[in-house]
Amino acid sequence: MKPFFISVPHAGENVPKEVKWLADLPETVLMCDVDRFVDELYTPAASTMGVPMLVAETHRYVVDLNRVPEDIDQNSVEGAVNPPGLYTTGFHWSKTTTGAPLIKNPISQSLHNELTEKYYSPFHKKIEQQYKDLSKGTESVYHLDAHSMPSVGTKAHRDPGQKRPQIVVSDCDGTSCDPGFSELVIKAYKSAGFEVEYNWPYKGGRITQMYGKPELQQHALQVEMNRSLYMNESTKRKNANVFPEVQRQIVRAIGYIMNGLKS
Repeated sequence: MKPFFISVPHAGENVPKEVKWLADLPETVLMCDVDRFVDELYTPAASTMGVPMLVAETHRYVVDLNRVPEDIDQNSVEGAVNPPGLYTTGFHWSKTTTGAPLIKNPISQSLHNELTEKYYSPFHKKIEQQYKDLSKGTESVYHLDAHSMPSVGTKAHRDPGQKRPQIVVSDCDGTSCDPGFSELVIKAYKSAGFEVEYNWPYKGGRITQMYGKPELQQHALQVEMNRSLYMNESTKRKNANVFPEVQRQIVRAIGYIMNGLKS
């Protein structure tokens, strides 16, 4: 097995019963920032090539797996150190990226701790275990954290009003992996027919920051895919006419990466 795996932390749509503030929201609001269908996009590549893939089940508004539990403010959690408005799209989202309210009253510290233990920690333990499993008998482990992005930046983003590329490859400005891995992934998606940008408008999230440790032979990067390639961004529905072709492109990209990695 190649020392390579994929994680999909934002495709989950499950909202636990204890998260009452997200109940009864219209689908267009609840799914505004979910990386809907990203797990389906990568499944054919992962299953065909035997690549381990970790997919979150819990909705990112409940606990955002690409944040850390300290990414909270006084709007989201009672008694938080950070002032209101600092983490509106933090560990517990209080607003969508389009400004729709999610948390009207901050949750208790005890509920924050409960949600962290039940839904955040298990996913990260799986990532840690995957690194351990793949590092046996090999020098390096390579990790692709798969996401999707709106086709146009919102006011909550670094690039409000700007059209996005098809793919953004991010490695925290060159700190989360060996440069050769970033180059390989960029070439892979380009060879599959995608337009690719590097570290803009995304530079990588907490997952790439936490697990990307090149000095320890852990190489992590983030790949964002433009949602307009495969879905209707207004209805949040899959574009069935083009979805299979995007899946095939991803198969080609992941195949390129696998061929380029040293066993």
